[in-house]
Amino acid sequence: MISNTSSTPMLHGGNINLESIKRELPTTHNRRTKIVCTLGPACWSEEGLAILMDTGMNVARFNFSHGDHEAHGRTLTRLRKVAREKSRNTAVLLDTKGPEIRSGFFSGGQDKIVLVKGETIRLTADYSYKGDKNRLACSYPKIASSVTQGQQILVADGSLVLRVLECDIPTGEVLCRIENNATIGERKNMNLPGVEVDLPTFTDKDKDDIVNFGIKNRVEFIAASFVRTAQDVLNLRKLLNDNGGSQIKIISKIENLQGLQNYDAILAVTDGVMVARGDLGMEIPPSKVFLAQKMMIRGANIAGKPIITATQMLESMIDSPRPTRAECSDVANAVYDGTDAVMLSGETANGSYFREAVDVMARTCCEAEQSRNYNQMYHAVRNSIVRTAGSLTHGESLASSAVKTAIDVEAKLILVMSETGKMANYVAKFRPGVPIMCLIPNLTSARQASGLLQGVHTILVDSLSKPEELLDEVNFELVKSGMLTVGDLVVFIGGRMSGLNEQLRINGVTEGKSHGHFVMNSDEFFYNPKLILSYGK
Repeated sequence: MISNTSSTPMLHGGNINLESIKRELPTTHNRRTKIVCTLGPACWSEEGLAILMDTGMNVARFNFSHGDHEAHGRTLTRLRKVAREKSRNTAVLLDTKGPEIRSGFFSGGQDKIVLVKGETIRLTADYSYKGDKNRLACSYPKIASSVTQGQQILVADGSLVLRVLECDIPTGEVLCRIENNATIGERKNMNLPGVEVDLPTFTDKDKDDIVNFGIKNRVEFIAASFVRTAQDVLNLRKLLNDNGGSQIKIISKIENLQGLQNYDAILAVTDGVMVARGDLGMEIPPSKVFLAQKMMIRGANIAGKPIITATQMLESMIDSPRPTRAECSDVANAVYDGTDAVMLSGETANGSYFREAVDVMARTCCEAEQSRNYNQMYHAVRNSIVRTAGSLTHGESLASSAVKTAIDVEAKLILVMSETGKMANYVAKFRPGVPIMCLIPNLTSARQASGLLQGVHTILVDSLSKPEELLDEVNFELVKSGMLTVGDLVVFIGGRMSGLNEQLRINGVTEGKSHGHFVMNSDEFFYNPKLILSYGK
């Protein structure tokens, strides 16, 4: 079997043989890919949240398409209580509802209407109209001037397909042919594939959620729905800065063709990306979603921006204790693509088997990670950056050297000291095959780095002003926890703002000594020596 640090060119799968298939995975504690779990009724009790943390949740997603501030606030209080009791550092992501187009309400007290293939139905922009099987309201005022004859309109996640026959702009009505038999309820989502809809990216509700919940409760990330242009990101950044939320990082959700077309510009100004495959699969052909996923992940990897792959990854586990084979392959292929994080939605929010879903996802990520060639990955990332940008930046060059050194000397750990976490981001960008430990004095940056940066574990420290004492303390804690042994090699790198003048050196682990620089009794960030390099039990 070829080593996973080999530089020998080979086809994909060269690190996999029968033994790797038969080998039992002993633990998931060394997982590098982060897991985002959506909170909901199935798991938002204190017991459920504890299970998610023990099984491997790194980021808790609050879906603001549902619920109000009061309900989300109660969940956040429980989350932070359990995190404190278990000494877990779980980042919080607020996912905005975003602009949407929905069908209207029904007349006569109906809760469903039955539509028959081949019949026609009119869509009206008068959203006060109570509809039936012949005419249905649409919340988008410009529906008649936006669609064209022959175009498809998808309703209720594509379970109903309509074909446009006529557009009457003066009356705001669109005549459609029903393409399949369907039964739909009220207020179902509607997609207009290929149409650049004239709706604001951030609604009044979104702004209220961001300012009066997100900023107020100091969440780590805002996932901005339906980002279509770089200006959308800049507008959100201004909203955050103007309201005391400049520390919050923006994750841009790419959900339509316009967002894909403007991806490079969006990537340049966002802090991270989510491949939101649900609505994206309605806006472009489902057979092309995997291409968009690979394109976006590659771009984010080169830019050094964390990226989340989301939607239906283990969908069947909402109702089943076991995933389909295709679902596990989907998770593994996202890891192979280079995703920093994978996300569970209904599987944890509403599923009966949320514990099993997180466990399966963690194990699948680990299996994929153990079959990657990290030397080849390092060279692939470095060469792609050079080919795209022409050269490495100062920080990238130092991080690249640290990762290459770790490969060459077979180091067990890369230790980063950074004021902001930026140097840890640089190191994670080059995808080392060993854990990255980041000592950082900034609480928010510590949560963000541990939440989404691949392979990064953070420890909050009081200051970086005494680096030799910090190194001594790291040695002491690693040896005491059993994670490393005396004599193991560690590559040490210090960021520019750490006062270490961007040092890079190789240290042998010693028994060390505690100097009290690790923040162990904070009300908001926790140190658990049993989990010093682990995301699970």
